[in-house]
Amino acid sequence: MRTYLYVDGFNLYYSALKGTPLRWLNPLELAARAFPRNAISHTKFFTAKVAELPGDPQQPMRQLLYWRALRTIPNLEIILGEFRKRIVRMAVVNPPPNTIEVFKTEEKGSDVNLAAHLLLDGFQNRYEAAIVITGDSDLVTPIKMARSILKKPVGVLNPQRLSGPDCRLPRKSAGLKHAASFYQNGLSWSQLETAQFPNPLTDAQGSFHKPPSW
Repeated sequence: MRTYLYVDGFNLYYSALKGTPLRWLNPLELAARAFPRNAISHTKFFTAKVAELPGDPQQPMRQLLYWRALRTIPNLEIILGEFRKRIVRMAVVNPPPNTIEVFKTEEKGSDVNLAAHLLLDGFQNRYEAAIVITGDSDLVTPIKMARSILKKPVGVLNPQRLSGPDCRLPRKSAGLKHAASFYQNGLSWSQLETAQFPNPLTDAQGSFHKPPSW
């Protein structure tokens, strides 16, 4: 079936990739291996441009390098939300002082953007089936609508990492599982390891490598 892939970039990163050497991930390869019966013809990657932080001034440069890798995937779009950084005062566990100022970062808009594209593409009959990489239960309703109203099968790959260093305990998402036509709960270290981009990669600008810290 002609399939569109929708990737919740921040959810994938924080659920499976942060702090690992596996961040040079090809999401199309990951989804194609997880659901080999689907012929993925187009990929939409939803993310936001991160801001420089005092402890990590190179973060934006690493992200741009990863976006360059993503753009080597045929028929891939990067769709941007908004990344916010602000200083807030928060309580601490052991006063005094009882509050401190911290940087608070948050990504806004990716879930809404993903939902809108999933439904609009379905209405325009651009796909026969869809796959969504996310663990965000806010996407349950649009997935249900694509299935029930548009009669499109929608699969979900929940990206929580279930093996390897610092993996979290499995977090079931009954809502996503119930909403999806087909579903995989969690990723193994091996799945992520076998879906890495080559290093180095080559594009129209020449050859480039993944960030050294990755």
